[in-house]
Amino acid sequence: MTTIPVIDFQLHAVGKEGCVDLDNLASEMCQALEGIGFCYLKNHGISEEIINEAFSSSKDFFSQPVNEKEKFARSHNYNFGWVGLEVEKLNPERPVGDYKEVWNMTLEDLPLEWPSEKVPNFKPSMQKLYEMCTDLSKRIFDVISVGLKLDEQKFLQNCHKNIGIAENKTTLRSLFYPALQEVMKEGQVRCGEHSDYGSLTLLFQDQIGGLEVMNCDDQYVPATPIPGTVVVNIGDLMQRWTADKLKATKHRVLNPSNEQQRSQNRQSIAFFAHPDDKLMIECLDKSNKYEPISSIDYLNSRFKATY
Repeated sequence: MTTIPVIDFQLHAVGKEGCVDLDNLASEMCQALEGIGFCYLKNHGISEEIINEAFSSSKDFFSQPVNEKEKFARSHNYNFGWVGLEVEKLNPERPVGDYKEVWNMTLEDLPLEWPSEKVPNFKPSMQKLYEMCTDLSKRIFDVISVGLKLDEQKFLQNCHKNIGIAENKTTLRSLFYPALQEVMKEGQVRCGEHSDYGSLTLLFQDQIGGLEVMNCDDQYVPATPIPGTVVVNIGDLMQRWTADKLKATKHRVLNPSNEQQRSQNRQSIAFFAHPDDKLMIECLDKSNKYEPISSIDYLNSRFKATY
């Protein structure tokens, strides 16, 4: 598979009662996730209004002065808060950090503050999108469970039952890529080559574009924004869980060469679903291709390499 397919998710969309027969949808989705590891979902059920509000409030936050954003900097204890330019380096082989800012959030009951005084709609809009993404991700897990022919349709969903409650590190990340400087540091890109950490990612893009995905021929192809869709991809932990049946594909955001695009900010919002912290990840096919590891231990090992 050399291009990213578009899949109609209307049968099992957010807001609909569960579909009894998911076989065709499951076959189509797993074919994509076993191949290029990515797909677009249309008719997914999350309203454009909810998505647009999260983008708008995120833009308001990232427009604040640096000294204001620093008050809400991500701590080493929690994956929550603001991360400044060049702090993250998703490809450790790159000489400098990524040219992006990030806001990380979970719905766990953490003793952390939001910039509610300056950006009052930021917290409610992001929380609402988090809730919608939780619903959609669980529906996708149902479809994948059917496609993998697991004994229970709810197996994967039940492994993520604590999303938004406690002891689960599922994170919503709002990403802001500032307009590029005339002269960038050598080797610096907006987001270095990497694969995601967890089980499943949902990505909402603006119309600026720039995301590239490595296809089955080891060539990067553009994940061009398609209005009304969400990009879905597999993370490394899910690839490990499925003994490499589903593919966690490398992707990146390079610096555009077009002058107009270089002068524009870029935004995206990504929902990174992770299994519950204490869940032991063992190969579903009983092959023992990978040694068992807890979800939280795996995630912490990846954070250590990134920050």
